[in-house]
Amino acid sequence: MKLQKQKPRQTLNPAFRRQRPSRTEINSFKSNLLTLIGKVDETESEEHVKNLVRDFLRDTYYKNINEVNTKGRQDLAIYTGKTNESKVGVIIEAKRPINKGEWFKGDNANCKAIQELVLYYLRERITHKNIDIKYLIATNIYEWCIIEASYFDNLFAKDKDFVKQFQEFENKQKVSTDTFLFYNDIAKPFIENSADVIPCAYFDIREYDKALRNNDKKEDTNLISLVKILSPSHLLRVELADDSNSLKESFYKELLHIIGLEERKEGGKYIIDRKKEGQRNEGSLIENTINILDTEDPLHKIPDLSLYGTTREERLYNIALELCITWINRILFLKLLEGQLQNYHQKDPEYLFLNSEIIPNYDELHKLFHQVLAKTLKERTAAITEKYKRVPYLNSSLFDISKLEDQTIKINSLDNSFNLELISSTVLKENKKKNQGLKALDYLFRFLNAFDFSSEGGEEIQEDENRTLINASVLGKVFEKINGYKDGSIFTPGFITMYMCRQAIRAAVVQKFKDKHQWKVESIKDLRNFLKDRRSTKEILEDNALINSLHLCDPAVGSGHFLVSSLNEIIAIKSELGLFADKTGDTLSDYQIVIAQDELIVTDRSGNDFKYEIKNGKPLSNEMQRLQKALFNEKQTIIENCLFGVDINPNSVKICGLRLWIELLKNAYYKDDTNFQELETLPNIDINIKCNNSLISRFALDADLSKALKSIKYNVEAYRGFVNDYKNEKSREVKRGLEKIIDGIKSDFRTEINKNDPKNTRLRKISGDLFNLLNQTKMFELEPKEKKIFKEKKEKLEEAINKLANEIKEIENNAAFKNAF
Repeated sequence: MKLQKQKPRQTLNPAFRRQRPSRTEINSFKSNLLTLIGKVDETESEEHVKNLVRDFLRDTYYKNINEVNTKGRQDLAIYTGKTNESKVGVIIEAKRPINKGEWFKGDNANCKAIQELVLYYLRERITHKNIDIKYLIATNIYEWCIIEASYFDNLFAKDKDFVKQFQEFENKQKVSTDTFLFYNDIAKPFIENSADVIPCAYFDIREYDKALRNNDKKEDTNLISLVKILSPSHLLRVELADDSNSLKESFYKELLHIIGLEERKEGGKYIIDRKKEGQRNEGSLIENTINILDTEDPLHKIPDLSLYGTTREERLYNIALELCITWINRILFLKLLEGQLQNYHQKDPEYLFLNSEIIPNYDELHKLFHQVLAKTLKERTAAITEKYKRVPYLNSSLFDISKLEDQTIKINSLDNSFNLELISSTVLKENKKKNQGLKALDYLFRFLNAFDFSSEGGEEIQEDENRTLINASVLGKVFEKINGYKDGSIFTPGFITMYMCRQAIRAAVVQKFKDKHQWKVESIKDLRNFLKDRRSTKEILEDNALINSLHLCDPAVGSGHFLVSSLNEIIAIKSELGLFADKTGDTLSDYQIVIAQDELIVTDRSGNDFKYEIKNGKPLSNEMQRLQKALFNEKQTIIENCLFGVDINPNSVKICGLRLWIELLKNAYYKDDTNFQELETLPNIDINIKCNNSLISRFALDADLSKALKSIKYNVEAYRGFVNDYKNEKSREVKRGLEKIIDGIKSDFRTEINKNDPKNTRLRKISGDLFNLLNQTKMFELEPKEKKIFKEKKEKLEEAINKLANEIKEIENNAAFKNAF
């Protein structure tokens, strides 16, 4: 048996590796580790050593949380609970630093330290039936070897002959009960004859002496992996405190306050609604918007007001909410963009633009939306170009004036003069101390700046412990809740979307290859073996195209969580199959792409997280540029061709589009052909997300569409061509033209298919029957019995006509259906 030594960071959970430790955690670790090293006396006993290790672990991580103490003959154990009555989670064997004879040499695991861990593990696993052991640790204070318990389970606990010998030894059935017999005559020969290679995290704290004793905070980043690998999150697999989808309550509640909403419990469920009268502030976004809508009274411009409620108050609120969600969507997208630019450019303050100094009022915010983000660099005026020279053009239809804005008001109509009082739990503590209200827009910017939007995490230290990381998943959950204000929304947890997408998509990919090649494959692992010989550029492009032919539709898409999980899963599958490649079909095999905590994580062969950076006006390397482009292009291809969503709520459709744009934004790259001055633009992916009621179909599933297709001006291929043109069109004028063509084709198709719609056909027949009944010539007065039959027929036909007419009207008037096909 050999040990495969790995650096600590290589063995950490990828999601945990990206979490930032706080400055307090780093300082505590350094202080306690220096204390540990300072107390080392190599002449002291092993008992002295294990006491030092216990104190270090307890004081740094486990005090008042987990018991760290001996158990029987075990030197140390970290228990899963606060007392030694709980189960052992980690077994530790401590050796004196000078005891070289019992320590492993090189990669050879056959030493007493490991043999003792084997005995203690089997006592826990076999004798005490403990299935909660996570790790085994051997340490001589300086050197640490951390082995995942599952390797011991597979090698030792599942070997029947070895377990039999262990049990005979425990039952005193051997020639001696001395542990020397177990170590020398049972464990040693077994380990010697085993060809297994067991990975282990290995480090020597003497190699980190400079970082430990240096006052330069930059050196502390070298300690991050050590801080994490001995923590409960790793050794006991305690649930990560910063799940990518965990809701940040402070962020959520204060954002609601700024918008003018609140969460409250009604009828056993939590709903989000407008603040109650007496608690409303006219400076909040929604109250400001309602006041302007009420004053300017543009509601008559909306074609179907019934979509927004029955009373004027209800309509004003729902229209204002939709407008506010549109505006907040844009602002949060820009906040993530600002954080991304900061990441790319080593925190250069020149790339900060979302603050009150640059955007002092709603008029300037309107300019940012529509004169900066909605226009190419060449289209911008000289003044705009100078002021916003660091803000890229992205071609996102998120910054086109929406239909509702066109019919009602835009954000520059809002009143800038109102102050908004701070929520009692505000993150802006200094302003709260001064009892200082703020202009609403200034409040929003200061609030957002109190959180960290700069990345999805990384090997950095969180210097300001109050700046919580906010990522796209958290925003999705926030808006899912806001959007479900009427009946309490349910945000599907990440572990559920991950599991469902993994099971469904992997099975679908395997089936695709089975159908095409008639291979006998049942899993991705089987498929990987078949694909290892298909490595020509042509074959790689063909195999990618086959996976890209998948079509996934979420019929109640909400914030787009399932679509994002599907996107991540498809890319991870391509990486696992060796198919992740650039546009030319050249694979990027030096990188591993996995999903952890519902996040896509890209690492190189050394386990280093991939990070795209610009220095001196260009990416740090050509390979970095190639990988970033490949990630962007893969995401764009999958989003455009594979992912579709439907939701009855128009706000959900907007939020879902935003989430998909954000996923692309994560891998936006500076284009080579602009000398790395311009970011690659985002496609118009909103066309894939439809506002619709997926429970209602206008046409039968088996309806014959061939006649309708022959009768309209364009065929399906032409329609698809227009849709593809729309997705990548940058000109607003051309986009509007394409929208008209696409809407015209859909309208023609609906008209043609309507002629053969079974409901309409039956309605025409029944109407004809009624007409004939009412207009038939009567030569004689009807007898009472005949009058009764006539009346019953008439009423039956009228009832059938009314029922069919209402069904057809319900479908036609369904707001969601207007965007169908």
